[in-house]
Amino acid sequence: MYRIEPDKQSLHIVLFEPEIPPNTGNIARLCACTSVSLHLVHPLGFDLSDKQLRRAGLDYWAWLEVKEYPSWQSLKEGLDTKGQWFALSTKAHTSIWEASFQAGDVLVFGPESRGLPAHILEHLSSIKIPMRDDAPVRSLNLSSACSIVTYEALRQINSPIKS
Repeated sequence: MYRIEPDKQSLHIVLFEPEIPPNTGNIARLCACTSVSLHLVHPLGFDLSDKQLRRAGLDYWAWLEVKEYPSWQSLKEGLDTKGQWFALSTKAHTSIWEASFQAGDVLVFGPESRGLPAHILEHLSSIKIPMRDDAPVRSLNLSSACSIVTYEALRQINSPIKS
């Protein structure tokens, strides 16, 4: 049986300047269910008391470790981890299936309307979720993308067979 160990602080999710409250609420719920830390980099496109944010996160907020940072620089200085930092970008050439995730890794997601800025992408390993390239589709919803990558990382971290 597969089980996520709550005492393993295995991953960190960073939302850089998120804009849509229900997306952040859904990601908070994901983090509560998987024992993953959530880090929010300001400015946020909403207030943390927003009804849509709270509703999407249900009553899971008590089971969640969430930290806020006033800037990217403060996050970089304040997030103490020895893990790798991965930027999620539709422009990346490396798939999440090619990435090697380990406990302590940081998954960085950008704002819904514009993605991560160049000054962040140039300093992190960029990965992407494979999608079809024969249609004019741009990206997945932020909370869906976050879930896919989180569970792929947790699958690798918690697998009894390491490649």
